[in-house]
Amino acid sequence: MSLPHAILTALLEKPSSGLELTRRFDRSIGYFWPSTHQQIYRELGRLEQAGHIRVLPAAQPARGQKKEYEVLPAGREELSAWVSRAEDPRAVRDPLLLRMRAAAVVGAPGLGGELRRHLGLHEEQLAEYLEIERRDFPPERTTEEDRLRHLVLRGGIDLETFWTGWLTRAIDELNGHGTEGAAPRPPDVS
Repeated sequence: MSLPHAILTALLEKPSSGLELTRRFDRSIGYFWPSTHQQIYRELGRLEQAGHIRVLPAAQPARGQKKEYEVLPAGREELSAWVSRAEDPRAVRDPLLLRMRAAAVVGAPGLGGELRRHLGLHEEQLAEYLEIERRDFPPERTTEEDRLRHLVLRGGIDLETFWTGWLTRAIDELNGHGTEGAAPRPPDVS
């Protein structure tokens, strides 16, 4: 249910075409709610049918012209209601964690290389988030909108910091570091 709300949020920030939305998702919302071009266009159609958005009238009608969408009052009301609604956190479903659990049962050849690959990916993402923070959130940006956007970014920074630290520890454990003096434990199969 969150993709339509992500689209409503983006359109309230700035009326856009489907292509512009896709590009904006890639640079912002997509960091925490990734969506494909097709998903965004499908959802635009649904939101328009529901009366939450409309196509802006073109200044000059032209064949093949991009449709720009804006949010209607019903869409703003839906987004406000969704923001106010209680929602439980979702459980983490990460295939890497499941693969590690399976490796405890069947062995772990090649797992260290995969952990190092993931570490590199998370380090790159962390560096990108930190650059966005440096560029887009100087200390003088203190409006409530800026603080909320910065908090979302900080959430991403904190998650990537967690993953880089955890993966570093996991790699060390697999390499036999950090386990000195500990008796080997059988795998937990509960």
